[in-house]
Amino acid sequence: MIQGTLAGLRARHADDVAVLHAGLYEDVATRSRAEAGPWRPISPSTGHSPYEPCAPSETTSFFSVVETATGALAGDAALWGIDLHNRGGHLGISLLPGSRGRGLGAEVVQLLCHYGFTVRGLHRLQLETLADNAAMIGAATRAGFTLEGTLRRSAWVAGAFVDEVILGLPVEEWKRGPEPRR
Repeated sequence: MIQGTLAGLRARHADDVAVLHAGLYEDVATRSRAEAGPWRPISPSTGHSPYEPCAPSETTSFFSVVETATGALAGDAALWGIDLHNRGGHLGISLLPGSRGRGLGAEVVQLLCHYGFTVRGLHRLQLETLADNAAMIGAATRAGFTLEGTLRRSAWVAGAFVDEVILGLPVEEWKRGPEPRR
């Protein structure tokens, strides 16, 4: 586990699936804002939930987010699209509704940066989010990410095209938070 003060990142467990699916996937309004494709009804019992544990991969690392104080499941995080040649990757997080607004997101971004830069040896991380996602943009900028561009009206969300922003962070600009506990 990669553990911070408020949150930790651990491997996905089979018993995480139902909680993450109910709290994140079944929240259609939020899920529609977080994914590029349309929301479709999927039962977690079919084995097709996006939160199913999967085999390790060179290009993707999925984590469950847990609260450090209680060990309670708090959400989902990923480092994905890892390009081993150019040493870059993308990150994303999604917190359960009861875990939002308490500083966990900013720490999870820091923990993903720690994993990407110090464990995986990446040179650059990037994230894409809707332009009105102030929480994600704030968490990313506190870690040192810089707004690199706006993709105007590029995301179809709830019947309208909306802007997305791209934020990037080379390792040498990373504003390290406290080192994760071992």
